[in-house]
Amino acid sequence: MELKDKSSIPNHVAIIMDGNGRWAKQKGFDRIYGHSNGVESVRESIKAAREFNIKYLTLYAFSTENWNRPKEEIAALMDLLVSTILAEIAELSENDVQLRTIGNLELLPENCKNTLKEAVEKTASNKGLTLVLALSYSSRWEITNAVQSIVKKGYKHNEITEELVSSYLNTAGIPEPELLIRTSGEQRISNFLLWQIAYTEFYFTEVHWPDFNRDEFIKAILEYQNRERRFGKISEQINA
Repeated sequence: MELKDKSSIPNHVAIIMDGNGRWAKQKGFDRIYGHSNGVESVRESIKAAREFNIKYLTLYAFSTENWNRPKEEIAALMDLLVSTILAEIAELSENDVQLRTIGNLELLPENCKNTLKEAVEKTASNKGLTLVLALSYSSRWEITNAVQSIVKKGYKHNEITEELVSSYLNTAGIPEPELLIRTSGEQRISNFLLWQIAYTEFYFTEVHWPDFNRDEFIKAILEYQNRERRFGKISEQINA
Protein backbone atom coordinates (compact mmCIF):
# COMPACT_ATOMS: atom_id res chain seq x y z
CA MET A 1 0.00 0.00 0.00
CA GLU A 2 1.24 3.48 -0.88
CA LEU A 3 0.33 6.94 0.35
CA LYS A 4 -0.28 9.06 -2.75
CA ASP A 5 -1.27 12.34 -1.10
CA LYS A 6 1.63 13.53 1.04
CA SER A 7 0.36 17.11 1.29
CA SER A 8 -1.89 16.50 4.29
CA ILE A 9 0.23 14.65 6.83
CA PRO A 10 -0.17 15.06 10.60
CA ASN A 11 2.79 16.73 12.27
CA HIS A 12 2.33 14.63 15.42
CA VAL A 13 0.92 11.11 15.69
CA ALA A 14 0.27 9.45 19.05
CA ILE A 15 -0.32 5.71 19.41
CA ILE A 16 -1.85 3.62 22.19
CA MET A 17 -0.10 0.31 21.53
CA ASP A 18 -2.70 -2.22 22.69
CA GLY A 19 -3.28 -5.93 22.21
CA ASN A 20 0.11 -7.56 22.82
CA GLY A 21 -1.20 -9.93 25.48
CA ARG A 22 -4.33 -10.96 23.58
CA TRP A 23 -2.31 -11.48 20.40
CA ALA A 24 0.06 -13.82 22.28
CA LYS A 25 -2.75 -15.75 23.95
CA GLN A 26 -4.46 -16.33 20.60
CA LYS A 27 -1.22 -17.98 19.46
CA GLY A 28 -0.82 -20.04 22.61
CA PHE A 29 2.03 -18.06 24.16
CA ASP A 30 2.42 -16.02 27.34
CA ARG A 31 1.88 -12.27 27.36
CA ILE A 32 5.55 -11.30 27.25
CA TYR A 33 5.82 -13.05 23.89
CA GLY A 34 3.35 -10.48 22.57
CA HIS A 35 5.32 -7.60 24.07
CA SER A 36 8.52 -8.90 22.47
CA ASN A 37 6.87 -9.14 19.07
CA GLY A 38 5.40 -5.68 19.51
CA VAL A 39 8.92 -4.22 19.33
CA GLU A 40 8.95 -4.83 15.57
CA SER A 41 5.75 -2.79 15.23
CA VAL A 42 7.52 0.05 17.03
CA ARG A 43 10.29 -0.13 14.44
CA GLU A 44 7.75 -0.18 11.60
CA SER A 45 5.98 2.87 13.00
CA ILE A 46 9.21 4.81 13.39
CA LYS A 47 10.19 4.00 9.81
CA ALA A 48 6.76 5.02 8.51
CA ALA A 49 6.82 8.27 10.49
CA ARG A 50 10.21 9.13 9.02
CA GLU A 51 9.11 8.14 5.50
CA PHE A 52 6.07 10.44 5.64
CA ASN A 53 7.98 13.28 7.29
CA ILE A 54 5.99 13.16 10.51
CA LYS A 55 7.88 15.24 13.06
CA TYR A 56 6.63 13.75 16.35
CA LEU A 57 5.62 10.20 17.23
CA THR A 58 4.41 9.54 20.78
CA LEU A 59 4.05 5.93 21.93
CA TYR A 60 2.11 4.96 25.07
CA ALA A 61 4.49 2.28 26.31
CA PHE A 62 3.58 1.88 30.00
CA SER A 63 0.91 3.60 32.07
CA THR A 64 0.88 4.18 35.81
CA GLU A 65 -2.06 1.76 35.94
CA ASN A 66 0.17 -0.92 34.38
CA TRP A 67 2.07 -1.11 37.69
CA ASN A 68 -0.94 -3.12 38.93
CA ARG A 69 -0.12 -5.99 36.56
CA PRO A 70 1.53 -9.22 37.81
CA LYS A 71 5.06 -8.59 39.09
CA GLU A 72 6.53 -11.17 36.70
CA GLU A 73 5.07 -9.36 33.67
CA ILE A 74 6.29 -5.96 34.91
CA ALA A 75 9.80 -7.29 35.48
CA ALA A 76 9.86 -8.83 32.00
CA LEU A 77 8.59 -5.58 30.47
CA MET A 78 11.29 -3.54 32.21
CA ASP A 79 13.99 -5.97 31.01
CA LEU A 80 12.57 -5.78 27.49
CA LEU A 81 12.56 -1.98 27.64
CA VAL A 82 16.22 -1.84 28.65
CA SER A 83 17.41 -4.38 26.09
CA THR A 84 15.40 -2.78 23.28
CA ILE A 85 16.63 0.74 23.95
CA LEU A 86 20.26 -0.39 24.21
CA ALA A 87 19.89 -2.24 20.91
CA GLU A 88 18.27 0.71 19.15
CA ILE A 89 20.35 3.70 20.28
CA ALA A 90 22.79 3.48 17.38
CA GLU A 91 20.04 3.13 14.77
CA LEU A 92 18.05 6.01 16.26
CA SER A 93 21.11 8.25 15.96
CA GLU A 94 21.89 6.97 12.47
CA ASN A 95 18.36 7.88 11.36
CA ASP A 96 18.39 11.31 13.06
CA VAL A 97 15.72 10.32 15.62
CA GLN A 98 15.65 12.18 18.92
CA LEU A 99 14.31 10.28 21.93
CA ARG A 100 12.29 12.03 24.62
CA THR A 101 10.31 10.65 27.55
CA ILE A 102 7.22 11.72 29.47
CA GLY A 103 5.83 10.24 32.67
CA ASN A 104 6.77 9.65 36.29
CA LEU A 105 10.16 8.08 35.57
CA GLU A 106 11.07 8.03 39.26
CA LEU A 107 8.91 4.91 39.58
CA LEU A 108 11.04 3.01 37.06
CA PRO A 109 13.83 0.62 38.17
CA GLU A 110 17.27 2.22 38.39
CA ASN A 111 18.66 0.38 35.36
CA CYS A 112 15.71 1.56 33.25
CA LYS A 113 16.22 5.18 34.31
CA ASN A 114 19.93 5.00 33.54
CA THR A 115 19.37 3.44 30.13
CA LEU A 116 16.73 6.00 29.20
CA LYS A 117 18.96 8.85 30.34
CA GLU A 118 21.81 7.52 28.20
CA ALA A 119 19.58 7.18 25.13
CA VAL A 120 18.06 10.65 25.57
CA GLU A 121 21.51 12.22 25.92
CA LYS A 122 23.00 10.39 22.95
CA THR A 123 20.14 11.40 20.63
CA ALA A 124 19.60 14.93 21.95
CA SER A 125 21.22 16.64 18.96
CA ASN A 126 19.20 14.74 16.35
CA LYS A 127 16.86 16.97 14.32
CA GLY A 128 14.62 14.55 12.40
CA LEU A 129 11.78 12.63 14.01
CA THR A 130 11.19 13.18 17.73
CA LEU A 131 10.18 9.87 19.33
CA VAL A 132 8.36 10.41 22.63
CA LEU A 133 8.01 7.41 24.94
CA ALA A 134 5.24 7.68 27.54
CA LEU A 135 6.50 5.55 30.44
CA SER A 136 4.88 5.27 33.84
CA TYR A 137 2.61 7.93 32.40
CA SER A 138 -0.81 9.11 33.52
CA SER A 139 -2.47 12.23 32.18
CA ARG A 140 -4.22 12.91 35.49
CA TRP A 141 -0.84 12.65 37.26
CA GLU A 142 0.68 14.99 34.66
CA ILE A 143 -2.06 17.63 35.04
CA THR A 144 -2.06 17.38 38.84
CA ASN A 145 1.72 17.74 38.88
CA ALA A 146 1.48 20.79 36.61
CA VAL A 147 -1.12 22.46 38.87
CA GLN A 148 0.98 21.79 41.96
CA SER A 149 4.03 23.34 40.27
CA ILE A 150 2.05 26.41 39.22
CA VAL A 151 0.74 26.88 42.78
CA LYS A 152 4.27 26.57 44.20
CA LYS A 153 5.42 29.31 41.82
CA GLY A 154 2.86 31.63 43.35
CA TYR A 155 0.85 32.53 40.25
CA LYS A 156 -2.36 34.50 40.86
CA HIS A 157 -5.62 33.05 39.61
CA ASN A 158 -5.93 35.61 36.81
CA GLU A 159 -2.43 34.75 35.59
CA ILE A 160 -3.27 31.12 34.97
CA THR A 161 -3.93 30.55 31.26
CA GLU A 162 -4.11 27.54 28.98
CA GLU A 163 -0.66 28.44 27.69
CA LEU A 164 0.74 28.54 31.22
CA VAL A 165 -0.72 25.14 32.10
CA SER A 166 0.63 23.68 28.86
CA SER A 167 4.10 24.98 29.68
CA TYR A 168 4.12 22.97 32.93
CA LEU A 169 3.04 19.69 31.35
CA ASN A 170 5.54 16.93 30.49
CA THR A 171 4.86 17.70 26.83
CA ALA A 172 5.91 21.35 27.02
CA GLY A 173 7.41 22.32 23.68
CA ILE A 174 5.81 19.39 21.87
CA PRO A 175 2.89 20.24 19.54
CA GLU A 176 -0.46 18.62 20.25
CA PRO A 177 -1.12 15.44 18.25
CA GLU A 178 -3.37 15.72 15.21
CA LEU A 179 -3.95 11.97 15.07
CA LEU A 180 -4.32 9.38 17.84
CA ILE A 181 -4.24 5.70 16.88
CA ARG A 182 -5.37 2.88 19.17
CA THR A 183 -4.94 -0.75 18.21
CA SER A 184 -6.76 -3.96 19.26
CA GLY A 185 -10.35 -2.70 18.93
CA GLU A 186 -10.64 -0.91 22.26
CA GLN A 187 -12.22 2.54 22.00
CA ARG A 188 -11.10 4.47 25.04
CA ILE A 189 -8.30 6.90 25.91
CA SER A 190 -6.93 5.17 29.02
CA ASN A 191 -5.67 8.31 30.76
CA PHE A 192 -3.44 9.33 27.84
CA LEU A 193 -2.72 12.95 26.86
CA LEU A 194 -6.14 14.14 28.06
CA TRP A 195 -5.18 17.82 27.90
CA GLN A 196 -3.33 17.54 24.59
CA ILE A 197 -5.97 15.67 22.53
CA ALA A 198 -8.74 18.27 22.77
CA TYR A 199 -8.92 18.51 18.95
CA THR A 200 -7.14 15.32 17.95
CA GLU A 201 -8.64 12.94 15.38
CA PHE A 202 -9.11 9.39 16.70
CA TYR A 203 -8.48 6.23 14.70
CA PHE A 204 -9.40 2.85 16.18
CA THR A 205 -8.38 -0.40 14.53
CA GLU A 206 -9.15 -4.04 15.37
CA VAL A 207 -5.55 -4.98 14.56
CA HIS A 208 -3.50 -6.03 17.58
CA TRP A 209 -0.26 -4.12 18.08
CA PRO A 210 2.15 -6.90 16.96
CA ASP A 211 0.32 -6.95 13.59
CA PHE A 212 0.44 -3.17 13.16
CA ASN A 213 2.75 -2.50 10.22
CA ARG A 214 3.43 0.10 7.53
CA ASP A 215 0.20 -0.66 5.65
CA GLU A 216 -1.83 -0.27 8.84
CA PHE A 217 -0.08 3.04 9.53
CA ILE A 218 -0.99 4.22 6.04
CA LYS A 219 -4.65 3.25 6.61
CA ALA A 220 -4.70 5.52 9.65
CA ILE A 221 -3.16 8.40 7.69
CA LEU A 222 -5.67 7.91 4.85
CA GLU A 223 -8.54 8.04 7.34
CA TYR A 224 -7.06 11.22 8.82
CA GLN A 225 -6.87 12.79 5.37
CA ASN A 226 -10.59 12.15 4.87
CA ARG A 227 -11.53 14.03 8.04
CA GLU A 228 -12.55 17.69 8.10
CA ARG A 229 -10.88 19.41 11.04
CA ARG A 230 -13.16 22.33 11.99
CA PHE A 231 -11.97 23.33 15.50
CA GLY A 232 -15.47 24.51 16.44
CA LYS A 233 -16.15 26.27 13.14
CA ILE A 234 -18.53 25.18 10.35
CA SER A 235 -17.55 23.70 6.99
CA GLU A 236 -18.28 26.91 5.09
CA GLN A 237 -15.81 28.83 7.25
CA ILE A 238 -13.11 26.21 6.76
CA ASN A 239 -13.64 26.13 2.98
CA ALA A 240 -13.58 29.93 2.78
